[in-house]
Amino acid sequence: MKKSVEKEIEKSANEVIAAKRKANLIEYITKSRHSVFQECKDFKIPRSTFYEWKKKYELHGNAGLVRKRPIAYNHPNKISQRVIDKVLDLRIGYHLGSIRITWYLERYHDIKISEASVYRILKRNGLNRLPKTASRRTIHTKRYSKKVPGHRVQMDVKFAIFIGPAGKKTKRYQFTAIDDATRIRALK
Repeated sequence: MKKSVEKEIEKSANEVIAAKRKANLIEYITKSRHSVFQECKDFKIPRSTFYEWKKKYELHGNAGLVRKRPIAYNHPNKISQRVIDKVLDLRIGYHLGSIRITWYLERYHDIKISEASVYRILKRNGLNRLPKTASRRTIHTKRYSKKVPGHRVQMDVKFAIFIGPAGKKTKRYQFTAIDDATRIRALK
């Protein structure tokens, strides 16, 4: 964690230095006796970029020249704050993982959200790791059952070899049928 914080500090320091360089360049070109075209050509900067920097510098000073990350503020598919709050409540209150949170929201709140989106929400809020005290739960498979008895029957065959009293081997087959609706078992 310390390394990532140090990298961010170093990155921001480098961008402040780059902003100061841009400011010095703007002041030099504007005070120069040569044309902007010639100076931009000498420094190998497009004129459009120079004028963009100059406009930001005049409006905000050095802070306007610091490079900012592009962020979509009003994305059409942005997850609502209500859903984010529910995800965080489930994580903090019940220590559920991202898969279980996805299932829970879909089943009880009729909110469809992907597991990756849940993970990104948790990571953004510093909750991507479960506490060490949280117990691990096994994932139960969903058991299917039919409503009408006899509609579907599960069959299994077991092969067994028995040694008789005379030492002779005898083969036996056990057929098992289980009704899905009533769970009645028949053996033969």
